[in-house]
Amino acid sequence: MPLDPLWVPDRAEVIFINHSPAKGQEIPDQHPMLVLSPKSFNDKTGIVIGFPMTHSASHKDNPFALPFDGPKGQAYVLGHQPKSFDWREREGRPHAWGGGHHEMLAEATALLDDVCGIVDAVSSVKK
Repeated sequence: MPLDPLWVPDRAEVIFINHSPAKGQEIPDQHPMLVLSPKSFNDKTGIVIGFPMTHSASHKDNPFALPFDGPKGQAYVLGHQPKSFDWREREGRPHAWGGGHHEMLAEATALLDDVCGIVDAVSSVKK
């Protein structure tokens, strides 16, 4: 089925996107991504920011991987590996899971904050 030319990824939507080329511990090839950036940003810039998703059991003990039950069993949102991609050039397309994953996005964002201390950094600037 051809991609709707008006489709743009939106926040809290799961999309498929090509993660290659990848190096080291990065996820390669086509994988789902939980979108963090809003549709307005994604449309205007052609860039999407989000968290890669995987079924790889290597993340079982990773404290920054958010576990969830996927259709193929245990899966993970990698809260420690946010990515920004040109979603048009990397063949971004809708995933069957669609949008509305706000709770999962909030949890993944909290994991990113654990890594980067974003809330603390913003708070210290405001002081």
